[in-house]
Amino acid sequence: MIRVLSAILLLLIGVSSVRADEKNVVLPVHRYVYLHYAFDTTAPKKLDTVPKAPIRLQADTSALLKTDTVKKKKHNPRTATIRSAIIPGWGQIYNKKYWKLPIVYAAIGIPAYLFVDNKKWYDRIRYGLSIVANNSYGNADSMAKVHPRVLPLVERKSQSALMNYRNEYRKNMDYSVLVGLLFWGLQIVDATVDAHLKDFDISDNISMNITPAILPGNSVGLSLVFNLGTNNRAKGLPSLR
Repeated sequence: MIRVLSAILLLLIGVSSVRADEKNVVLPVHRYVYLHYAFDTTAPKKLDTVPKAPIRLQADTSALLKTDTVKKKKHNPRTATIRSAIIPGWGQIYNKKYWKLPIVYAAIGIPAYLFVDNKKWYDRIRYGLSIVANNSYGNADSMAKVHPRVLPLVERKSQSALMNYRNEYRKNMDYSVLVGLLFWGLQIVDATVDAHLKDFDISDNISMNITPAILPGNSVGLSLVFNLGTNNRAKGLPSLR
């Protein structure tokens, strides 16, 4: 009984000595036994009772939808034809055949250069011929304008030779114009054909099949079947069963 009363007394003394601001409190229960309590003085954290939505990874499919919904722009042969007719080589640029540009410019530029050169000599010969025809040898200013290479013919009054040279240069001018127009038209045709073949499906699947065939008159022969591409397969005869 005395031991019980002493234990109660010790318990009451221990409780009275506890301070409110202490975190760890040791309560003596017996001479050799202690009770440990932990007081958390920090403010309790607020519990989030609302469940968060799960994170979803969403891929950006706008580009794919745009690719599927937007129709691919088709290569227009008419545009290539009009551009080539306006400026030589413009249709080849539209078809992205840049390696053809030097060929086109050479085919158009050489006749244009020959036309200018022949026109220049045609004017020189014609001026010398006018001096001979008008007998203007006494005019020093007129004789000074004659080209040095034409002057000997003018001084000898070679009217027939001057006329032959004039006609020759005139003919060369006409040929230069015709050749230039011909190459101009060819580059238009080339741009148009390239534009048509731009979207043409060319496949490497080219095969040949040799099959037996019955020719008219009940004669037996062989038939050659060519397959060009995967979409142009030869169709067999329907079954007669």
